[in-house]
Amino acid sequence: MIKKSSFFGFALILASSFSYAQDILWEKSYGGKHAEFLYDAIPTPDYGFILAGSSISGKNGNKEDNNKGDLDYWLWKMDEKGNLDWQKSFGGNQVDLLQSIAITSDGGFILGGSSSSNKSIDKQDDCKGQEDFWVIKLNAKGQELWQKTIGGSGMEKLLSIAQTKDGGYILGGTSSSNTSPDLEKNPFGKSEDSRGNLDFWIVKLKADGSMQWQKTIGGQYIDELKSISQTKDGGYILGGYSNSPVSGDKTEANFGLGDYWIVKLDETGTIEWQRTLGGDKDDNLFTLSQTKDGGFIVGGNSNSGATNSKSKSSQNGSDFWVLKLDEKGAIDWQETYNYGKIDVLTSIVENKDGSYLIGGYAQSEAKANAQKVLGKSLSSDKEGINDYIALKINAKGEEIWSQTVGSKGDEVLKKLLETRDGGYLLAGTSKGSASRDKKSAKGGSDFWVVKLRDKEKEEELKIKVEAMPNPAISFTNIIVNFEYETGTATVYDLNGRSLQTQTLQGDRTIPIEVSHLPQGIYLVEIKTNTEKGSVKVIKK
Repeated sequence: MIKKSSFFGFALILASSFSYAQDILWEKSYGGKHAEFLYDAIPTPDYGFILAGSSISGKNGNKEDNNKGDLDYWLWKMDEKGNLDWQKSFGGNQVDLLQSIAITSDGGFILGGSSSSNKSIDKQDDCKGQEDFWVIKLNAKGQELWQKTIGGSGMEKLLSIAQTKDGGYILGGTSSSNTSPDLEKNPFGKSEDSRGNLDFWIVKLKADGSMQWQKTIGGQYIDELKSISQTKDGGYILGGYSNSPVSGDKTEANFGLGDYWIVKLDETGTIEWQRTLGGDKDDNLFTLSQTKDGGFIVGGNSNSGATNSKSKSSQNGSDFWVLKLDEKGAIDWQETYNYGKIDVLTSIVENKDGSYLIGGYAQSEAKANAQKVLGKSLSSDKEGINDYIALKINAKGEEIWSQTVGSKGDEVLKKLLETRDGGYLLAGTSKGSASRDKKSAKGGSDFWVVKLRDKEKEEELKIKVEAMPNPAISFTNIIVNFEYETGTATVYDLNGRSLQTQTLQGDRTIPIEVSHLPQGIYLVEIKTNTEKGSVKVIKK
């Protein structure tokens, strides 16, 4: 992977990186005998995490449900040690790709992806075109509350979903459809014509899943939305890929084959400003979010030279390209990071201290004899093999540490995140057999999760019992941060009167409905066969 001419320079870089490199705490593979593809992962308040993707395997390996059609939505809720809390699958008779998941204010989850399935099995509505947005709302236990199929006569692909401050949901993806006929009878169809080949398509749903508004934004050619989130002012920030010239809604010319395209909307979906960022070749945006200072962090990969918006040339093939923008989209700083022949950035998360975790994968440049730098064996992968890349940078873009994790097969990292216990979770898809850092494999392609321990951080003591959200309006979730088998959860008022009790069977997250209670302070007491604890909950 390293050329002799650059070996000693690379050794100096590794010297600083390895001094901070993180230990692998554990790694696990999840899947059946065929194929699973992971697209998203998020931490959960109980110190665990949830994995989201799609599966084509039957009930085998460590998969508990039979396949329903082609690819199905597939969820794994895990504890902090990577052990299963529960798993769920949802699907119809065709392809269902789960791309995005978010925790909702009631402690449940919102799932967003694309489906070509007609009404069948778990799918309640027929497909409206080639494929549609398919949204499913779950409670904290993974049980379905409602679902919606949204789309036009062409192709819609949902890539990003998030809950909004008003309790509703914002959906971001790509559409090729024109206006749907009879929108009065079909409120989940498309309300505007396509601007070109593919457009950004943004859909705002109310809390109950009903349609609030939708917007089509695009130019003459291809515009693919990759990321959407709500901003502090109640508006939205969109990020994606565009090769459109000035046309349609696009007000700035493209620089190369394709560029980053960033669009800021107000709370009603009206464009406030937009930025096109790129060099002379191809630049693909994968992730964009608002930072604590009101600006934005944007990342993707680029093979452009130091031209136009890009200040540093890609070194070999494509590199990670990260930019920090101010609140109006002007560049504060930018940096490129090179690890292999092709580097693909897929994830950026801002930490509490203003640093950033960057995740992606890198393709090996060549087969080489294993060499050692600072006592560490360098990868001797065959050319074209991908490994996970984890990178931590400070608020100015300077590298703090980086780490490569992989097997002798292909790994595609989709999410790098910090867990509540201060560790780091690398989640993606692996096609590798047991080798190097990977100890087992379930099928041809598995969810593969690696947990790193941060050696620089002291582990914080867990609070035995917590409530989230607190204060609460309708629901609160009691988080039990110890293991047990049986127990009870009892709600008391301040006079000590027992108001409601439920039996527990080892649950770490316990939804408690408080909508029927008057405003005030209540005590939730947890008694189990191992420990007990309590937490005060404020009902607003």
